Amino acid sequence: MPDIIRLLPDNVANQIAAGEVIQRPASAVKELLENAIDAGATQIKLYLKDAGRTLVQVVDNGIGMSPTDARLAFERHATSKIRSADDLFTLHTKGFRGEALASIASIAQVELITCQEGQQVGTSLKIEGNKITEQTPMVASRGTSIAMKHLFFNVPARRNFLKSDTVEMRHILDEFHRVVLAHPDLQFSLFHNDVEQFALPATTLRKRIVQLFGQRLNEQLIPVEENTELLRIHGFISKDSYKKNKSLQFFMVNQRFIKNRYLHHAVVSAFEGLLKESEQPEYFLHLEIDPKHIDINIHPTKTEIKFDNDQAIYALLRSAIKHSLGQFHVLPSIDFSLDEQNEVPYSYKDKEAQTPVYQVDRNFNPFKMDTPTPEAPKQAPTPYPKGQPSPQWEQLYTGIPSKANAPTEEDITDPFAAFQQESRVQTSLYFQRKYLITFFKDKVLFVHVARAHQRILYERFRRTMLQGHSLSQSLLFPLEFEYTPSEILALEPMLPELRNAGFMIEIAGNLVRFTGLPPMIKESQVQGFLYDLLERATEDIPQEIITQEEMLAKILAKNLAIRAGQTLSGEEQEQLVYDLFTCQEPQLSPFGKKTYTEMTISELESRL
Repeated sequence: MPDIIRLLPDNVANQIAAGEVIQRPASAVKELLENAIDAGATQIKLYLKDAGRTLVQVVDNGIGMSPTDARLAFERHATSKIRSADDLFTLHTKGFRGEALASIASIAQVELITCQEGQQVGTSLKIEGNKITEQTPMVASRGTSIAMKHLFFNVPARRNFLKSDTVEMRHILDEFHRVVLAHPDLQFSLFHNDVEQFALPATTLRKRIVQLFGQRLNEQLIPVEENTELLRIHGFISKDSYKKNKSLQFFMVNQRFIKNRYLHHAVVSAFEGLLKESEQPEYFLHLEIDPKHIDINIHPTKTEIKFDNDQAIYALLRSAIKHSLGQFHVLPSIDFSLDEQNEVPYSYKDKEAQTPVYQVDRNFNPFKMDTPTPEAPKQAPTPYPKGQPSPQWEQLYTGIPSKANAPTEEDITDPFAAFQQESRVQTSLYFQRKYLITFFKDKVLFVHVARAHQRILYERFRRTMLQGHSLSQSLLFPLEFEYTPSEILALEPMLPELRNAGFMIEIAGNLVRFTGLPPMIKESQVQGFLYDLLERATEDIPQEIITQEEMLAKILAKNLAIRAGQTLSGEEQEQLVYDLFTCQEPQLSPFGKKTYTEMTISELESRL
C-alpha cells in the first residue's frame, strides 16, 4: 500500500491557518493594529476602502524593521515576542504566535514600507499569494506602513462568505473600538473611502469613551477603582443606560480585549435589583494582573483567557462594582427621614395648655321666619291689535310626537318588557385587560389583545410601505438623538423605508434628526422604536430571509401596539376583533405567536 500522508506546502498551510486567524477584514484590522502597538507606536492611522475588501492599511511611527526582519516577518511562526514556552507567562505584548502576517500574505496582496529610527533608507516589500515579488530600498520616514489589498483574491470561495459592506464595516468598527479603548494614551485615526471617520487624540479613558459613543454617556459613567495584591481594577460602569444587547461591554485584561462569561456574570450580579428582565449593564473595565496568573494561548484570536484563581477575581470584581454603585447612591437605600408635619418643635415643652374658647350667638332664633318680599302687581297681557288674526300656536307643534300619554318606568308592569328595554347584547368581554373573550357562531374565541393589534398594525404598515407613500405630521420642534458611528451605519440603509413609512428623517454626522412623524406614533415612542430597530439591524439576518420593509413593519407594530393593562371601550373591542379577522393571517402575530384560541360548545359541555 503506498504512503498517503504528505506534507502540505507552506502556502496551503498558511491559507488553512488563515481560516482561524483572518476570518474577515475586521480580523486583519485587529492584527495589524496590535502589531503597530507592539512596535511602540504613539500615532496609528487606519485606511479602509470598501469596508476592507479593497484595502486595509495601517501606518504607524513605531521602531520599524530591518530588511531582514521585514522579509522574515511574513514567514510562518516567526516572532520577536517569545523565545521559549515559558515566555508565554511573562507576556506584555499583543501578538506572540507569529501566524497573522503569514496568513495575511497568503490570501491578499501585501505592500510593506518600513524604516528604523536613525535610518534614512528603508525597505519596500511586495508579497502576493505568499510569494515575495519585489524587495527594494527606498526613502521612508520612521515607522511601518503595511497595506493589505484585495482580501481573498486567490480564495474566491472565502470571499463569497463576506457580508455586505455595512455589516463588514460594523465588524471593523467593533474591533477598532476594542483596540482604542484598551489604549486611550495613544493617538488613532480612521479613514474610510478617503473620509475621516475618527480622529482620536491621546487622552484619558473617560474622554475616549465619550469620543467614541457620544456625550450621552458622560453623565452616566461611574468610576470603579480597586487595588489589591492580586489585581488592579479600574474603569467605568454606566448607571442608567442599560440595553438589551451587549454592544457596550468591554473587558480589558493587561490592555487586551477579552470575552469572559464568568466575569460578565460577576458584573450582572453586582447590578442585582437594578436590572429589568433581559437588560444588560454597560461597562468599560480594565484589569491589570501579573501575566503568570493568566493563560492567553487558548485561541488564535487571543480573545479568551484562563485565570488560575478565577473565584477570587470574581469576588473582587463584584465587590468593587457594588462599592461604586453604593458610593454614588445608585443602589436603593433606606430613607430614615421623617415628615416635618409630624415633628413637634422643642419649644412646645415650655408652653402651658389653654382651655378652648367657645363663642355663642345669643341672638340666633331657629323659629324666626323670613319676611316674604311683596310681589309686584301682575299686568294684564297686551291685547293684539284689531284686524290681525291671532297666531296659530298649535301649528308650530304639528309633526312632533307627544310624550304626554307615554308610559313611564313606574307604569311598566311587564317584567319581560322591562328586560328588553334595559338589557343589551354583550358581544365581548375584556378579561384582565389582556384577553378579549368574544362569540362567533357556536364558538368562544379567546383573543390576545396585544398580539392581535400587532398583526393589524403590521399589515397596515406593510401596505403603506409597499405603496411608497404615507402621511406624515411635521414637528414644531425637531427631535435629535446621538448615536455611535456603527449605529449610524446600520441605520443609513433603512432611510428609504423609514421615509416611506412617514418618517421625515435626516442624518448629520452622529446626529439623527426627525422633523416629521407618522400620525400614529408619539414623540415619546421614537427613541424606543429606534433602539429596537438598531438592535434588530445588528443581528446580521440575511436579506433573503427578511426584508428591511418587513423588519421595519414588525418593529413599528411592536412599539405601537396596545399594551397589557390598557383600557378599551366596547366599540374599540368590537373594532379590534373585526380588524383582526379581516387580516390576511389573523392566526399568528408578526413574530409567529398565536393571536387567539377557540373553544366549541361541545368542548365546553364535555368539561362540565
